[in-house]
Amino acid sequence: MHLAAQAGVRYAMENPHSYVHSNIAGLVTLLEACKSANPQPSVVWASSSSVYGLNEKVPFSETDRTDQPASLYAATKKAGEEITHTYNHIYGLSITGLRFFTVYGPWGRPDMAYFSFTRNILQGKPITVYRGKDRADLARDFTFIDDIVKGCVGSLDTSGKSTGSGGKKRGPAPYRIFNLGNTSPVTVPTLVSILERHLKVKAKRNFVDMPGNGDVPFTHANISLAQRELGYKPTTDLATGLKKFVKWYLSYYGYNHGKDVN
Repeated sequence: MHLAAQAGVRYAMENPHSYVHSNIAGLVTLLEACKSANPQPSVVWASSSSVYGLNEKVPFSETDRTDQPASLYAATKKAGEEITHTYNHIYGLSITGLRFFTVYGPWGRPDMAYFSFTRNILQGKPITVYRGKDRADLARDFTFIDDIVKGCVGSLDTSGKSTGSGGKKRGPAPYRIFNLGNTSPVTVPTLVSILERHLKVKAKRNFVDMPGNGDVPFTHANISLAQRELGYKPTTDLATGLKKFVKWYLSYYGYNHGKDVN
């Protein structure tokens, strides 16, 4: 199970080489080790919903085009899908790529919006809410970490065997790609409202037009393939998941009213 990566859309504009180093060179290093191992392992790895890029057909399905990335991060994940396909084809590695849709929850990434919103709301600082074309609200298919974990375990349990040994292929091996999402996109202002309710604090909202930094206006997963093949069934809606996150956040950072969280 390969989940290591340089994540995030915006940071890719500041430090592009870190994405190439982790998401491409790091992946190839791992696949080289796997192809030569005896027996070869099956590989499950984290791709991203960002590969759908500027695709406007919704919900996003695994058979949709993914050749219009909107960020370097997305491009490195798309490159990873092509590279893993090559290793599957040449060396018989069993490969499963998982396109995660906006994963959130306790112990999440501090650079993500829900996390920084929580910190700023508690500190009384304004939050920046981006809007898309014609002032449309941005929306994301937020997927709770526990649901993602179930999908990852289901992928490992059903992965099928690699068919090579010592770097030589003996026959075709499984190559699979699945969306792991929640199937119900929620707008960013709605996310903020849920956080306000759980934190019992009003947010100071600054609405700003979305800059051209690689973010896309919405994501929405079609998960029928993962449901059929993995038994994947997300059960946590955003209000429930954010309640769990806020409870963790307050206990982890030891927040007291009127004091800084950090």
